[in-house]
Amino acid sequence: MKIIVASNNQHKIIEIREIMEELGYEVSSLRDEAINLEPEENGETFLENAFIKAKTIYDYVMEREGLSANSGAEKKEQKIFVLADDSGLSVDYLKGAPGIYSARYAGEQGDDAANNKKLLKELSGIAQEDRGAKFVCAIVLIGEDLDIRVQGESAGFIIEEAKGNQGFGYDPLFFSTDLQKTFAQASAVEKNQVSHRGRALEKLRQELTNR
Repeated sequence: MKIIVASNNQHKIIEIREIMEELGYEVSSLRDEAINLEPEENGETFLENAFIKAKTIYDYVMEREGLSANSGAEKKEQKIFVLADDSGLSVDYLKGAPGIYSARYAGEQGDDAANNKKLLKELSGIAQEDRGAKFVCAIVLIGEDLDIRVQGESAGFIIEEAKGNQGFGYDPLFFSTDLQKTFAQASAVEKNQVSHRGRALEKLRQELTNR
């Protein structure tokens, strides 16, 4: 089974590939598939945005391959599935922010340093007990007669200065309750076991197994 990941974020693709390939699935990125398309994420929730991305890429691939909604036999032969995720950080004190705007919290898409700097500024002077946070990951997998939607979460709090040099995004500031260290201080294996994305992918695995 081949899964196209609807993302150009190589960090996400690496995490998804590490987990899904363990389950026996071939994982392909947009770059691997020569797809130069950035769906507009205009949903109001993580799940809505994940579905928008998955459906947009799936429809594009169907059209490119010359497959119609009625060409069921052909589609089964092609075995085309698209996986999309939308994830972000939700901070209690900030009433859920940065939320679905996590990647562009400081204005520019994907500027991790600026996003982290703004987060620390917003929480300046706030006591640790009020800095509770969670990472949220929504995953949608679609294909012929398939529409699976799952969500995973990982709890922790935001520390006052960055620690660790692994991971990406807010990982250096997110102290994981499960790991008792930041995501950026954890190995890929450790992080995948407790991360929001790892938990969402585990739910996806269970759904696929049940079907």
